Amino acid sequence: MSQKLKIMPYDKGFLALEEECSYEEAKVVIVPFGLESSVSYEGGTRNGPRAMIKASHQVELFDDEFWCEPFTSFPLCTLEEPSVSSKLNHEIDNLEAMIQQILDDGKFPMTFGGEHSITIGTIKPFARKYDDLVILHFDAHADLRDSYNNEPNSHASALRRCLDFEHIKLVSYGIRNISQSEIPFLEANSHRIKINWARTKSQWNLEEDLQWFEGKNVYLTFDVDGFDSSVMPATGTPEPGGLFWNDVLPIIKAVMSVSNVVGADINELAPKDGMHFCDFLAAKLAYKILSYKFCK
Repeated sequence: MSQKLKIMPYDKGFLALEEECSYEEAKVVIVPFGLESSVSYEGGTRNGPRAMIKASHQVELFDDEFWCEPFTSFPLCTLEEPSVSSKLNHEIDNLEAMIQQILDDGKFPMTFGGEHSITIGTIKPFARKYDDLVILHFDAHADLRDSYNNEPNSHASALRRCLDFEHIKLVSYGIRNISQSEIPFLEANSHRIKINWARTKSQWNLEEDLQWFEGKNVYLTFDVDGFDSSVMPATGTPEPGGLFWNDVLPIIKAVMSVSNVVGADINELAPKDGMHFCDFLAAKLAYKILSYKFCK
């Protein structure tokens, strides 16, 4: 194990588990990475990972859906959060190297952001490893701009940079903001991009969407502003008309049932004083994702 990957004390890490798990024993590695560089409205994403981990200490480990404590199926460890600067490209490269090492070690990385630009770094090792990669994407925004404010690695360009890899496909849920500049790329790549617009939620066809995922390797990226702003105001660009807990979980569960989810991230949590329910929502979402992945 590289000296750069330092592990938190197990009782301070994600879920505050009572038994120690070494890096070598872990199936899952939680990667806190509070990148905040290209945010365009409210800030605070640098504090997201810390808030998620703290809130996870209050998540009940028993899950009534699985009728067990799912964490026993996936030994995990949490990395100590590195010092993350505002140098966007430098930090994207640093995160890429961390994820590459975790993948090389045969483990499942789950990254807690930080702004959505983290996905530009996390996706690269997966793109190199898998030739049939599909991204499962929850978000309020399409994030298909080629650049934003003259920054090609902006959070507003996160999925566009992922699609620079021509073998990657994308299925998005909850989108309710897209710019005119993104439309030509979307239309030219309709064979590998499927957007489920939030306004048409009642018409979504999950069975049809599963054809995109069946038998494929899948990376899950979840921008918390995909949730409706009434349940997730603690994000840089909260948007009305979004998703709710019971909209999201059936999609994740169904995709997990037909595909091989190989990694995940949750991003854009910007904690606010007095709104710890948002931190808790993000932490419980992470636990559910891991439970669907490993607890059959």
